[in-house]
This record gives sequence, structure tokens and C-alpha cells, in this order.
Amino acid sequence: MVDCPLPEIFFGGARGGGKTDGVLGKWALKEKRYGAAFNAVMFRKTTVSSEDAIERSREIFGPLGGKFNEAKLRWRMPNGGRVSFAYLDSVKDAQEYQGRNLTDAWVEEAGQYDSPDAIDRLFGVLRSAQGVPVQLILTANPGGPGQHWIRERYKLNPFPRGPKLVTRLLSNGNVHKMAVIPSRITDNKVMLASDPQYIDRLHLVGSAQLVKAWLDGDWTAIEGAFFGEWSEQRHVIEPFRIPDDWLRFRSMDWGSASPFSVGWWAVVGDDHRIPGLQGTLPRGALVRYREWYGASGPNKGLKLTAEEVGAGIKSREGGEKITYGVLDPAAFAEDGGPSIASRLMTKSVVFRPADNKRVASRGAMGGWDIMRQRLKGQDGVPMIYCFSTCEASIRTIPVLQHDQSRPEDLDTNTEDHAADEWRYACMSRPWVPVTAQPKKPDSGYRSTGSKVSRSWR
Repeated sequence: MVDCPLPEIFFGGARGGGKTDGVLGKWALKEKRYGAAFNAVMFRKTTVSSEDAIERSREIFGPLGGKFNEAKLRWRMPNGGRVSFAYLDSVKDAQEYQGRNLTDAWVEEAGQYDSPDAIDRLFGVLRSAQGVPVQLILTANPGGPGQHWIRERYKLNPFPRGPKLVTRLLSNGNVHKMAVIPSRITDNKVMLASDPQYIDRLHLVGSAQLVKAWLDGDWTAIEGAFFGEWSEQRHVIEPFRIPDDWLRFRSMDWGSASPFSVGWWAVVGDDHRIPGLQGTLPRGALVRYREWYGASGPNKGLKLTAEEVGAGIKSREGGEKITYGVLDPAAFAEDGGPSIASRLMTKSVVFRPADNKRVASRGAMGGWDIMRQRLKGQDGVPMIYCFSTCEASIRTIPVLQHDQSRPEDLDTNTEDHAADEWRYACMSRPWVPVTAQPKKPDSGYRSTGSKVSRSWR
């Protein structure tokens, strides 16, 4: 990592992989090379969270001759460079650094950020008039609200065995290159030698998903997921030709500044075998065969008009027979003008109000319960599937978390648009497992022609 010249590095994976030492050591070497032109800041959600990193910096920078200013949380390094510790909780915090010149920024525990917005603003302050190659480093372990965007941004599924290069196309047509450096606990030989029971303690932290995430760096393991029943192996299938006689419908969650989500569904007519799936798709199961997720970035909408969205829906259907559509009831409100639903209708895209009940009340099942039942299915066979091309659903639904103040509901501050739309689809076709009916007890009487006799057993 020391000689990596790329403008962005992701360094992370399992806990205990030596990430803090790795970055502090890299900065010590870079400061030696560039002297007073080197200016680096480590960011965390709060400065209190930086205490361990500050203490470790004392052990590394102190013997090198660095001087630490307690009030400013800043090192003046032996060759004149600077290393500081600060907090970054929001885009507003990042804007406070506009006008400053940083050569290096490090965001520790990046998984605590539910979106990369505040982190990406730091690219605006990374510059050097002295020719120092600037760099942003993110370190993180699996888990937390940012797991989904980190996994997608750095292509961490599957978690790489060694360093790799990933790219991102910029709006000006140029390519932004990023280095991914996987970190595993087995890489930290010093810590394992001094604390050989650390791995054993990781097995005590909680659920099997969390253990797998922290020990192996598994970015598909979700601790505390709202839909713990979700499994890419069970619910995600490769596309196949939908039979013409299967009923098709669509569901939609409206959004403009925030993303909208449209899903197209087919109802399995009879048990249906497809390649690559053990067993068959059961009759009555829902198959999501297409989606349109209107987003320009994580939790950011396209700001299209209802008419533009309606035209997009119509063009994607290409004349196929859609039996019905369900849409968030809020889209039918007429606040001084035509509703979103009526504006969609101008493009011959017709919806009816969806059942928007989220959680159970007064004995009635809520939408999340109905969706969860389909995910669970019966006897290990799900009653809902989606094509592998439905990337937004696969990205967002597995990482949704419980609302801390209302555990039976999910956290609505997360990217829940696809999940809401799945809920509307499931509520339009409720399904409950079939329970085996107990056999009626034998009364002991049998009909024998015109007479009824009793047989004793």
C-alpha cells in the first residue's frame, strides 16, 4: 500500500487486519518523502472514536520525532508535514474543509456512513501545489449502514483473495481508478502472536452472520438484517423466458428527488422447472422479471416528471399484457392539481392504489409479514424470486435494517424504495403457507349399505 499511487484506496475486510497500523505507517513514509508539503487528516464520525488511532499514532510518530498538539489533535511531523484527527458526520462537516489543501484523507470505519456523500466531498479538498500525489483512503469492516454501497463501489462480492484494481467512469468520460487491498486477521501476524485467543473471541460476538463478516471479511453477511430470510442462492435466479399464459402485473413506488422503483412480476401458473434451480418454481410463486430503478446515485432520484416515467414504463413493456398495476396510495393525492397516478395514466400506464399497510395491526397481517412469508416459503421452497438482472433489489433489500424505535418496521431513512414496491406486489397477491389439516378422529362407526355398524379398534 505504501507505493500505491492511485487517488483512492479501499483497505479493509476482517477485523484485526492491521488497517490502522497500515495507514499510519504509510503516512509516516510519505511524510518523510514530501516533508512540509504533506498534509493529512484522519476522519471519523466523532473525534472520540479516534482515540485508539491517536494512541497508536503516539507509538508510531512519537519515536520518529513528531510533536503532538493535544488541543488541535495535530502532529507536526519531523520533516515538517502535518497529520490531524477530525470528525466527519455529514456533508455540512465536509464543507467546512472547503478552501483547505489536503494531500491525504483517511476515513476510518467508513461502513458507519449510510451513503458516501460526505466522504466524496473530500475529493474537493484533495489538492497539492507542490506535486504531492493526493489520495483518499477508506478503511472498513463488513457491517453497518454503509455495507451495501461499499460492497458495490469496490466490488467486494466475492471478497478478493489479493489486491485488485476497480474502476469508475466519471461524468466527463475519464476513468477513476481505485485500489482494493483486502485485509484479513491472518495478515496481522504480530497481533495473533501477542493475542492468540482473539479469533476465539470473535466467535463469541453474536450471530453467525456477524462472525462470518468479521472473521472472513464476508461482505454478503448482514448482521441485524430486516429480511434475514433473504438468500441470493435461494431467491435470485437467472433470467428465463416467461410463459405467455402466466399472469403479469407491475408494482411501483413513486419518487422524484428520491428514487422510484418499478417492478414487473409474473405469477407461476404451474410448477415450472428452470435450468440451474434445484426443484421447481411452485405454482403461485411471484417472479420479478424486470425492474426500473430511477436513481442517479445511492438514494438519489432522477427527478423525472410523471409523464417521463410513464413513457419509460410503456416503452419497457413493449406491448406485453399487464393485467394490473399497484402504486403507493400517496401518488393518487390531488394537491391542487392532477395526481401522479393520473399523470402516469396520460401515457396509458394504469395503476390502482396499493395496500400500504406496513406492519400488522388488530389481527390483520402487515405488508412486511406477507413479504417475509413469501421469502420463507414452505418446506424450504420460496414463493418469491427475482431475476439476477434486478440489481437494485439485490443491492438494497438484503441490507435493510430494523427501525430502532419500532423494531417491527424497517428503518425508513435507508434506501427502502425497492422493498416498498415489493411489499405492494406481495399485498396485491397475499400468500400464507398451507398447514396440514389434522385427520378427523374415527368415530368408530362405518356405513354397511343401509345400516350403520360400529367397529371397535
